[in-house]
Amino acid sequence: MPVPTIAWEDNALRLIDQTLLPEQYVRIDCGDVETVAEAIESLRVRGAPAIGVAAAFGVVIGAREALASGSDIVSGTRKAIERLARTRPTAVNLFWALDRMGRRLSEVADRQPAQIRDSLLEEAQEIFEEDRRVCRQIGRNGAGLLNANATVLTHCNAGALATADYGTALAVIYAAVEAGKQVAVFADETRPLLQGSRLTAWELRQSGVDVTVICDSMAASVLRQKNIDSVIVGADRIAANGDVANKIGTYGLAILAREHNVPFYVAAPLSTIDMSLPRGEEIPIEERKPDEITRGMGRQTAPGGVNVYNPAFDVTPSRLVSAIVTEKGVAQSPYQPAFHAWFQGK
Repeated sequence: MPVPTIAWEDNALRLIDQTLLPEQYVRIDCGDVETVAEAIESLRVRGAPAIGVAAAFGVVIGAREALASGSDIVSGTRKAIERLARTRPTAVNLFWALDRMGRRLSEVADRQPAQIRDSLLEEAQEIFEEDRRVCRQIGRNGAGLLNANATVLTHCNAGALATADYGTALAVIYAAVEAGKQVAVFADETRPLLQGSRLTAWELRQSGVDVTVICDSMAASVLRQKNIDSVIVGADRIAANGDVANKIGTYGLAILAREHNVPFYVAAPLSTIDMSLPRGEEIPIEERKPDEITRGMGRQTAPGGVNVYNPAFDVTPSRLVSAIVTEKGVAQSPYQPAFHAWFQGK
C-alpha cells in the first residue's frame, strides 16, 4: 500500500512535506489558504492530481476562514480560488479542481454560510475519492501493458506522492505487481530537484518494489544495456492531439525510447487532458527560480550570477507516445478520437 499523501483531518489539510524526503518523513497541517498556496508553490505537495486535490481542500479552508472572520463567505471563497489559481501554471488538474469548486460555490451561494462551507467540503472530499478510484483504474488498465517479468524506466514521480492514493505511472507498476508480475524499476534521478531519486525511489522501496536509481544522463546507456521493456511517465497536461507536458527531461527520454525501440507510455487521469488546447505548443510552461539549479539541495553548484534557464516541464510530441492510459482505457495514436469518445462517455 503506497503512503498516504493527502488527508483532511481536524478541519485542516494534512500533507507529507515532500521537500524533506527522503531524509525526513514529516506531515504538515495547512490551516489557512496562504499555507496551502505556499505548499503548492514550494513543492511541499506536487504532482498534478495531488495539486488539484490540495487546492480543492484549500478552497474549503478559504470558506472556513471567511466564516470565522465574519466576512462574506462567497467573496472570501472566491478570493481563495483566485489565490490558489496563481500558484502553478502548467498542471491543468489544479484549474480543473478549482473550476469544480467554483461551480459548487455558485450552486449553493444563496444558502446559509455554514451550509456553503459544508457543501464545499463535500465537493472536495468527492474530488479526493474520485482521484483514488481513478488511480486504481489507471493501474488496472495499464497493468496489461507490462510483461510477466518487466523492467521499466520512469522519470520524476508519478506515484502515490503525486496523487491522493495510488499514483498514475506507478499505479501501473503497483497493479502489475499485485497481479503477480515481477517488475523492476529504473528511476531517473530527475534533475534539478531529484524527484526520481528522492521521491520515486523512496516510495517504491516503501512499497517493496525493486528500484534502481540512475542519473538522468545514464538513460540512453540503460535503455541500450538493461533490456528495458517500457518507459512509463505521468503528465501534468495533455493537449487534445496527445502532446504531453511532463517534468523536464521527459521529451529527451521519449526520443531515447524511440531510438531504442522501447514503448513510451503516459499514464494520467482524464482531468489531465485539456481539450481546449489543440497542440502542446500552447501549454504554458512554468519557469522556476535559478537557485534550484545553482544551489541544488542547498549547495552552490554553479558560479554566482550565471545565467540560468529553468523550465519545470517540457512537451513530448504525440508521435513519440506509444499509448496513453487513463481511467477510461488505453489509447493509441491518433489520440483525438479516443479523447472525444472518453469525454462524451463521462
